[in-house]
Amino acid sequence: MTTEQLLILAILAITMAMFLWGRWRHDMVGAAALLACVLAGLVPASEAFMGFSHPAVITVVCVLVLSHALQMSGVVDALTRTVLPSQAGVTLSMTSLIGLGALLSGFMNNIGAMALLMPVALQMAKRLSLTPGQTLMPLAFGTILGGMTTLIGTPPNMIVAGFRAETGSEGFSMFDFTQVGLVVALAGITFILLLGKCLIPIRKQSGVEGFESGAYITEARIPQESKAVGMNLHEIEAALEESDTQVIGMVRNDVRLSVPNQWRKLLAGDILILVAEAESLANALSTLGLKLEEAVHPKEEEDEEEKSKKEEDEEETEQDKEDATTSDEIVLKELAILPDSPLIGRSASNIQLRTRYSLNLLALSRRGQLSIKRLRTARLEAGDLLLMQGSPEAVSEFASDYSCVPLEQRNLRIPDRRRAYKAGIIMALAVGVAALGLLPASISFAIGVLASMALGTISLRAVYGSIDWPVIVLLAALIPVAGAMESTGTANMIAHLIIEKLAYGNAIISLTLILVITMFLSDMMNNAATAAVMCPISIGTASALGVNADSFLMAVAIGASCAFLTPVGHQNNTLILGPGGFRFGDYWKLGLPLEFLIVSVSIPMLLIVWPL
Repeated sequence: MTTEQLLILAILAITMAMFLWGRWRHDMVGAAALLACVLAGLVPASEAFMGFSHPAVITVVCVLVLSHALQMSGVVDALTRTVLPSQAGVTLSMTSLIGLGALLSGFMNNIGAMALLMPVALQMAKRLSLTPGQTLMPLAFGTILGGMTTLIGTPPNMIVAGFRAETGSEGFSMFDFTQVGLVVALAGITFILLLGKCLIPIRKQSGVEGFESGAYITEARIPQESKAVGMNLHEIEAALEESDTQVIGMVRNDVRLSVPNQWRKLLAGDILILVAEAESLANALSTLGLKLEEAVHPKEEEDEEEKSKKEEDEEETEQDKEDATTSDEIVLKELAILPDSPLIGRSASNIQLRTRYSLNLLALSRRGQLSIKRLRTARLEAGDLLLMQGSPEAVSEFASDYSCVPLEQRNLRIPDRRRAYKAGIIMALAVGVAALGLLPASISFAIGVLASMALGTISLRAVYGSIDWPVIVLLAALIPVAGAMESTGTANMIAHLIIEKLAYGNAIISLTLILVITMFLSDMMNNAATAAVMCPISIGTASALGVNADSFLMAVAIGASCAFLTPVGHQNNTLILGPGGFRFGDYWKLGLPLEFLIVSVSIPMLLIVWPL
């Protein structure tokens, strides 16, 4: 083993450990691995960022943009209304839901398809008297399976196609994945429909009802002698932070301000609306000398000083009445944080939730556990559920800006029928041109993005916002690292180890091992990273055996897509963690037998369609 091989193996081992640790975001880990290879002399500095121009990366970027155009134009919403039955039983409803999710995932980003259908799945669970998890997990797994059926269905397929092109052959075309992928997807979906209900853990939804556990909303009046007199709401919240109490509104002169200005000075007689756990409430009241409103005599005389203050504040009160919203304009909505949300790693105070959106974050649910402890400073994670209070418009704007999905039935509508038609036609033409081989996929979809921008199916501002930049950086960083595995001979060394020590020179056993190892790694770390690491090894294995490399590359494509054992293996698994009330160990109960089935179906299909 050479020094270069030892270095690349050490970098890969540390990179995988960092992926599993999860402390750093995956794009940071990928960038660190790339820079380590450059510093170690394994990747020339002049080629360090060549990955950003790789056709697979360009294709992923363009597909994300076109998927967003489909989503925002209303094409998918219209399809959902048309395809999904509204009164059918469990079997037909679930078949339609999973089938639609798998179909959409073949032609758009499967995370986007999952986000679009999540509210529908939750509404369906309510109608069919199922727990949310019984509809969410089948939908998540179905969208993952659907993604493996086409070139653009999932990033691993595009990465595999790119590596095939680098071997001197043409890259895989649009539907080269379909023959094997469709059979595997149908087998997996059938298994989920038949046995999913028995294998999916029954968990109570972390819904609105769940947020009520242990938390109280109460009104507290500020008496004349209270420390709160003259303080502003920002100072009040700071003082109540140790008591784990949150101010969600106030009342002044019978005018209720649901989201008052943080810098408003408080007066004697004002009423604060508080949220606190039972054991924290007494401490909160004593901290500032507040009194529960119902404990204050309703006909208590106002002293002269209080009257004077009210007269001085009369003008401000009139403005308050204009700004205040009526109770029927304030809603409570649950939002799930998508895996690509800018909220991840940030807190409500970081994003100035009240100042910018006039919203209250009432509660947070994470992995089935409910908490309102230090909500303003809690670092948010993918899959968290947020209980938001504010106007419907403000909630919708916030959800759009920060990639959150509402967990209730939406008013599905087509914002612009002409724009929807244009978006659908552009996507169909881009897919058709790539499928017929008239242009490379990266060029075809890039033209589609340009057409979408020119015809207004997606706003110019939304183009860059619709791209999952952490995934793009990860792909661009790991492609040169994978190249270093080949150039140093490390991929061939690992391939020979698999063949000689594990497969004993048998090509079919080697193919099975490549598939199983890829599936295992994909369950533990990002699926795109897994594909980038395993492609060179699969090519080296096929070369050492003297067999068709296409079979091994397709095994990598299938294995990288099939991550069903953990919530971290695929972003769709992460997305359902909170809404389904799942725990980390709930996924393997359905996922493990599903992966066994996929292996048993995939190997014969690979040998038939892509013979060795």
